[in-house]
Amino acid sequence: MTGVESVELVPTRAAMHDLGARLAAVLRAGDLVLLTGDLGAGKTTLAQGIGAGLGVRGPITSPTFVIARVHPSEVGGPALVHVDAYRLGSIGEVDDLDLDAGLDASVTVVEWGEGLVEDLAQDRLLVRLERRRGQRPGPDGARRRPAAATGVGGDDDPDEPDDPDDLDDVDEPREVRLTGLGGRWAGVALPETTVAR
Repeated sequence: MTGVESVELVPTRAAMHDLGARLAAVLRAGDLVLLTGDLGAGKTTLAQGIGAGLGVRGPITSPTFVIARVHPSEVGGPALVHVDAYRLGSIGEVDDLDLDAGLDASVTVVEWGEGLVEDLAQDRLLVRLERRRGQRPGPDGARRRPAAATGVGGDDDPDEPDDPDDLDDVDEPREVRLTGLGGRWAGVALPETTVAR
């Protein structure tokens, strides 16, 4: 059922946003995009890039407490429906959101949706984001070891987040695996990063 797959190494938050904007160029109304990854993996940053690329009204923020937000297009394209399924415990709760009602007219991006929203569309794009722990870019762009390995960090290091919710702000490489499922994705050229692997 796989149509296309791409694995990218994304070095920074800005590069993740850029990847989202380039991904938006291949998205169209009716597409379902599932973003999967740990807290701070870059899901919301990627969604912000998709929103920028689609030209939707923003800002695109983590919809954790709202669960779903609709961002209308400002350029005549599809709207972006941005969903955070983290607090949803069942497929029934997903059904209560009526996401399928507007699916054909929008691009629907669901954070934490794996295992809950696959039935919304036979064709979908699964995006797995994984933090590459062990290498972080320093101020000069060179890779450095993480705080635990160097003995620095924590409360005394302003470059280290103290709140787990701030992890998305840390510039740390992420591996992004894009997997297109279903006939919609057959032969689609997914964006590639310009970063050497």
